[in-house]
Amino acid sequence: MVLGKATRWFVGAMTVACMVLVGASAPSGALFARSLPVDAVKEVVPNRVMTWNICNPCEEGNADRAAEIATYAPQVIGLQEACVRDVERIRDYLESLYGLVYHVEYGMVLQNWGRCGGAPWSPGAFGQAVLSAAPMTDRVHVEYPDGGSEDRGYMAVTTTVGGRPVRVFNTHLAQRRQEAVRADQTGVLAAAVARHDRAIVLGDFNAVPGAPELAPIWALAADADPQCHPETIGTCKTTTDWHSKFDYVFLRGIAPLGQRVQPTPYSDHHLVYTDLDVT
Repeated sequence: MVLGKATRWFVGAMTVACMVLVGASAPSGALFARSLPVDAVKEVVPNRVMTWNICNPCEEGNADRAAEIATYAPQVIGLQEACVRDVERIRDYLESLYGLVYHVEYGMVLQNWGRCGGAPWSPGAFGQAVLSAAPMTDRVHVEYPDGGSEDRGYMAVTTTVGGRPVRVFNTHLAQRRQEAVRADQTGVLAAAVARHDRAIVLGDFNAVPGAPELAPIWALAADADPQCHPETIGTCKTTTDWHSKFDYVFLRGIAPLGQRVQPTPYSDHHLVYTDLDVT
């Protein structure tokens, strides 16, 4: 009986020790990460790009955000309303849980303790991020002269999509009911996009397709959904929980093969991803 108790004690102790070791070697919360659907992509899709406003502050789990991204495994991901700490954890989960390895570049516009944590004297950074399965070069980060009610900006990188180099922009425009501010912002962004014959412009534009402030972008690029134009009504798929299209994949010099808008419980914006014809 004594030996039996000792054996049970030893087995129990070893079980606890193993759990501690596994937990220490995995990202926080990884043991409880959501499993992927059976039809999820198993490796990065080289001609796929995604834009997603991940909603901050929404207090959603980064393991869940990573699982949503891993389901579709795009080559390039543009995130808005992102904290550096959150992006770092998402990258850790994507690699450790799903074997998806991404490089990252940031376009931060705020140091905000309330949004991103950290110490009051050393708050976390908030803004945009681009994740790419291929290395990125020539990062540019521009804050708009007028952000509106909150600092806003765009970032740009050169990376590879479908085996070919392309300039990728990621932006988040001023909040709703700030049309004049957004008009100035799209002017700044359009001037940068116009310098490239082939470009992908990702982001949350906080404006519906027919909004006048988007005219400079429409003059340079087309929506990845061929049915969506400024003059169309009701044919553009909505990308938010309030049934508006605010999130775009604009293409300049590149043709789309197909676009999907995927609602998600982990943000008030839907995932938008596009497969591209880069031949």
